[in-house]
Amino acid sequence: MPRMNGLETLKLIMKDSPRPVIMVSSLTREGADTTLEALDCGAFDYLPKQSSYASLDIVKMREDLVSKIRAAAESKRPRARRISPTSIPQVCVHSFQVTPSVVALGTSTGGPKTLQQILPMFPEDLPVPVLIVQHMPVGFTGPFAKRLNNLCKVSVREAVAEELLEPGNVYIAPAGNQMTVNRKSPSQVEIRLANTPSDTPHIPSVDVMMNSVAIVYRGLALGVIMTGMGADGALGMEAIRNAGGVTVGQDEASCTVYGMSRACAEMGILRRVVPLEQIPAQVLQAVGYRGKR
Repeated sequence: MPRMNGLETLKLIMKDSPRPVIMVSSLTREGADTTLEALDCGAFDYLPKQSSYASLDIVKMREDLVSKIRAAAESKRPRARRISPTSIPQVCVHSFQVTPSVVALGTSTGGPKTLQQILPMFPEDLPVPVLIVQHMPVGFTGPFAKRLNNLCKVSVREAVAEELLEPGNVYIAPAGNQMTVNRKSPSQVEIRLANTPSDTPHIPSVDVMMNSVAIVYRGLALGVIMTGMGADGALGMEAIRNAGGVTVGQDEASCTVYGMSRACAEMGILRRVVPLEQIPAQVLQAVGYRGKR
């Protein structure tokens, strides 16, 4: 019998006896591609394997692994139905009071697979730009953005410093950089990348990105918080709400890990809480999408 590789073994496990699986991945392009495919096959999360075996690296890996194992043990598999990317979702009848000019989205554990489900639902003529922070190690966000771009009608790419935000484009924050926005002129907003602040639990940080969006766009921002461990994004979503923007959270039943969305819900800062499958419709409704004419 031929020897199976890691992905083949994972597929067999998920087919015959589904369970939370945590991958250990090398910090290489090949490792990133394999990890993303593993997540698509049903892996719960992954742990980047550091090239250094210094004591601090080992301690951090141990802490991260313990956290991920606990999250996997406590998690429930998402119960949302599989989303078909072949048609634009039907929007709800209740309208929003403002029409956002940008979407700021934050996610972590479970995010890669859920983003692969919802982003293909957005039409190529989406009237706003989308900024996304997905917690990933350095070297992973570029391949992830390319993977998403191949699935989507909108243009998806890893963000580049000083590029202008354009409608119909999705910008993934590069791992290892804080992504913020800056108003260059009354009609132009650009992306800023920096290694500060450096004291946040994650770089990039959802809070840092969303706080800058709230400052620049004020009441014309739509914040979306989805599955993930911890509470990154709670302060950013609060800033968007306090500025008069719209806030939408993924519900507990469809989250791989109900952490980031839970923190926002417990703070009472979410305008709406919906299953994953309804997030595309909520966004399209909020930004006033009416389809091609």
